[in-house]
Amino acid sequence: MGELTYGPVRANLNARIASGEFQTVERPYSVPGRKLTTAHTIAAEREIVRRVAEGRSQVDPILSRQQAIAIADEHAHLNRSQKRVVEEILSSPDRIQGLQGFAGSGKTASLFAIRRAAEERGYTVCGFAPTSRAARQLNDAGVTAETLQRFLTHSVDPNGSGKPNFHFVDESSLASTHQVRELLARLGPNDRVLLIGDIRQHQGIEAGRPFEQLQQAGMRTAKLDEIVRQREASLKSAVEMFAHGKSAKALVQLREHERVKVIPDREERIRTIARIYAESPANTLIVSPDNASRRELNRATRDELKANGSLSHQDHTLAILTQRQELTGAERSWAIHYEPGDVVRYARGSRATGIEGGSYAVVTAIDPTRNQLSVQKGSGELATYDPRRLAGVSVYREVMNDFAVGERVQFTAPDKQLGVANRDLAVIESIVPDGRITVRFDDNRQIEFNAAEHRHFDHGYAVTSHSAQGLTAERVLVHADTSVHPDLLNSRFGYVAVSRASHEATVFTDDFNRLAHQLGAEVTKTSALEITQHMSIGQELGLG
Repeated sequence: MGELTYGPVRANLNARIASGEFQTVERPYSVPGRKLTTAHTIAAEREIVRRVAEGRSQVDPILSRQQAIAIADEHAHLNRSQKRVVEEILSSPDRIQGLQGFAGSGKTASLFAIRRAAEERGYTVCGFAPTSRAARQLNDAGVTAETLQRFLTHSVDPNGSGKPNFHFVDESSLASTHQVRELLARLGPNDRVLLIGDIRQHQGIEAGRPFEQLQQAGMRTAKLDEIVRQREASLKSAVEMFAHGKSAKALVQLREHERVKVIPDREERIRTIARIYAESPANTLIVSPDNASRRELNRATRDELKANGSLSHQDHTLAILTQRQELTGAERSWAIHYEPGDVVRYARGSRATGIEGGSYAVVTAIDPTRNQLSVQKGSGELATYDPRRLAGVSVYREVMNDFAVGERVQFTAPDKQLGVANRDLAVIESIVPDGRITVRFDDNRQIEFNAAEHRHFDHGYAVTSHSAQGLTAERVLVHADTSVHPDLLNSRFGYVAVSRASHEATVFTDDFNRLAHQLGAEVTKTSALEITQHMSIGQELGLG
């Protein structure tokens, strides 16, 4: 790493292309530059498409169509769209099916009805999601759920009862091809899967976009397309436009109803958002596209809350961990990308190095030439290893931050013992000198933790749109600075950010016209099998 010249690298790449390990992706439109993928990735994508095709019309419906209609009608509170989804899913003969739901379309109520009917017919309903918060939200539908990653470390039949499973996979747009492939490979002969998500919201970080890919390939998918979250007609209309990809029109709609504020000066814009938040902080959320502006907004909001007396003036300086989000999985395999002082968390242990799963260590030295990383474990012992041999690590930096009683905080990692999901929001009720903190969540649940032991939290007035996905607030203040990277400010950002609001959403930007252009941009991950190939495979396997 960092020591080879261009020639050997190019020769190695060409040899691997010639061997078939790397393959050129044929794009259905003209894009400059060569696009490459791997034979392994192509095989994985072909496999999930094939499994969906092979499961089509292969299982007995949970209910007949008439029975499913009767079940849906029993739930008088469901709207027409929700009832249609219940009917389609319960009467489907497909082993693997989809549920495409707009943001705020009442997914939980629909899943509750489906879950109850399936359990009454002998199914064990299991819930999974790529994030801990989404997994916990499945509990609202009465589904016992865990993260998809955790499930994939289990045996084939986690319920152990021998009964058929009906797997609900929420936020499927965040799942990777590898995760979906592993899940489908574990299905028993009578098991079913419901992939739930929204292809217009944010996509996952890992390779692939299987939820969208399977829909394009012909997976039968029920549509939940009647929005119920927004209470005000013009706001609901704007969210519907975002949901249908009409972002520029949605922004114009918001401006016509005085929901867009143009403030060119960045500092003034951030101060304005902070002041408006502080005037009425209850059930209010600030959404921003990047972490830099998120931190600025949090600092400004704290200042406003201290000034108006909502926040204690006594600060407690605590050491917290902030993730080095710029490091990709590949970069975490090379010592040169680490820095002394980095904190490493190991999801899995290593007997060779004496590192336990779930433990932390501090980087003390790096040796790029030998690709060796030296760390100090919590016990004080030193360990040296090749980071390529330890997968599943997270890398953090320790920073000092001030917290006060009354502070809104956001948890930045799950903690099963505390009952905390990643991105949960709470308010600090007390801080004692030894570092013990008591917080209360919006559902009135209270927990206590030691800040020296659980250091994954931060100020929670402003969150990124990725963190906001799955949240709901009565009032949302959207910070949309057009100078950020287009990958962060685009149609997905606009849709997710504005759709968090149930009553009121206001967008603050530096340039309306430029923002309209950027929110109109579609930023979508590619897959190894492009659309033209998808459709030919889907037709070949009977999905088209």
